[in-house]
Amino acid sequence: MHGEIEEGAVIYDKATGKSRGYGFITYKHMESAHSALRAPSKLIDGRMAVCNLACEGLTGASTTPDLAQRKLYIGGLSPDVTSEMLLNYFGRHGEIEEGSVAYDKDTNESRGFGFVTYKTTEAAKKAIDDPQKILGGRTIIVKLADTHKGKPVQTQVPAAAVVPLAMPMAPGYPQLGKAHPSAAPAGYAYPQPVAPYQASSYSSPAAAPTPYPSQSTIAYASIAAKKDPQGIPPTTPMGMSGYPYYIGKQ
Repeated sequence: MHGEIEEGAVIYDKATGKSRGYGFITYKHMESAHSALRAPSKLIDGRMAVCNLACEGLTGASTTPDLAQRKLYIGGLSPDVTSEMLLNYFGRHGEIEEGSVAYDKDTNESRGFGFVTYKTTEAAKKAIDDPQKILGGRTIIVKLADTHKGKPVQTQVPAAAVVPLAMPMAPGYPQLGKAHPSAAPAGYAYPQPVAPYQASSYSSPAAAPTPYPSQSTIAYASIAAKKDPQGIPPTTPMGMSGYPYYIGKQ
């Protein structure tokens, strides 16, 4: 409806052969793509789908600073409620950007809840404040999707609201900067009296004896040390059976 398409496909899971919930469309002309992006919300097969540029991926137009205030969690849905019924019911509060019932991937049955994202925060507030929340014969739950995650919200207390409290201390120990409440504090007194030191009956040690007189150096006669002969000592020639071997004089 927006122009001639060059190529397009739905992405399927290789293992199960089921759709992964997204696809790609390539137009032949840029004007056709711009025309499709002017209305990003598309009702396809009973579900509200969202389109954006493929280069933006899943973080395109849907990721805006006020998305947390526009996306609603719808709980307590009847199994007979379809995505088209859900969108028609909540469309009375304002224009819807996207929304659908959550289905089980294996059985393709409703899981009893869904999501609706409005284009404005005012429409989301109207849906939350609506006292009549009956769809498919059941009273449904409508609240912000972020609060459904169960994240605890910590309330910041301003510093001016914190009043310092004095902690009670044990008796006998005065607090700094304040007078002690009792005139006679119980417990230990400070400073404590110290008993005087009694002199010992032992006498002082005797004075150290004088050092021994120095002795004169005794001279000893020098002894010449014999030097060991160098080399292998000569041996007497030996004959057979241990007898000396003599060489005749010639």
